[in-house]
Amino acid sequence: MVEQITVTGMVISAMPVGEYDKRLVLVTKEKGKITVFAKGARRQNNRFVAATQPFSFGRFHVYPGKEAYNLVNVDITEYFDDISKDLECMYYGFYLLELSGIFTYENIEGRDVLRLLYGSLKALTKSIETRESEKDNIPFSLIRRIFELKLLAINGEYPDVFKCYKCGSSENLITMDMMKPGALCSKCIHDNMYVRYNTSTFYTMQYIISAPIEKLYSFKVSEEVLSEFADIMDKMMRIYVNKEIKSLEVLEMI
Repeated sequence: MVEQITVTGMVISAMPVGEYDKRLVLVTKEKGKITVFAKGARRQNNRFVAATQPFSFGRFHVYPGKEAYNLVNVDITEYFDDISKDLECMYYGFYLLELSGIFTYENIEGRDVLRLLYGSLKALTKSIETRESEKDNIPFSLIRRIFELKLLAINGEYPDVFKCYKCGSSENLITMDMMKPGALCSKCIHDNMYVRYNTSTFYTMQYIISAPIEKLYSFKVSEEVLSEFADIMDKMMRIYVNKEIKSLEVLEMI
């Protein structure tokens, strides 16, 4: 008899299959990325209708089939409804879901990616709630960049932003060489081909890489630092993500 298992995870995509079923992709703590078939999930009043929507987080009871798992039952603890009610926020959320799927692998524990995804969606929700408060609000755009860099750090592929890759100094870091990739200090930069960045931008990236996930969304940055951080992350993502990100096309039009 096939043994049923329980995994903690989040639905990152849901596709219709046949007349009434759904094909889900989950990021899970125990099994990394898994595919799950939910029979009848598209029938009206089916018990799986709400639980099989993207952003649904909880415990999924499944049993393995030939090519994927099959859904038996589910206990959802968080739907992230507020994200789906705000169009701009929803597209940021879809981007985080898609990136999580790219950086999660089958049968390899996905604990840290799942924790990061959950915490980042919580940050998006809080950003909606505090939108009118300039003091407390962390903008969607900063949440996106924090998520990108921390995801690279979890995956173990990111440039050294702590010291100059030429001399090893941690002082006066001023630019990034994306061909290495790594930081350069003011003493080791000898031409004008490099874009100069603010010291605070390097401190921001160092904090994100070093901080525990639960402390990531506890700060704000100036518009100048956010712009520089975004420029660096755009370049990093082109280097480290060798894949088309469909949700990014929509996100960049907003």
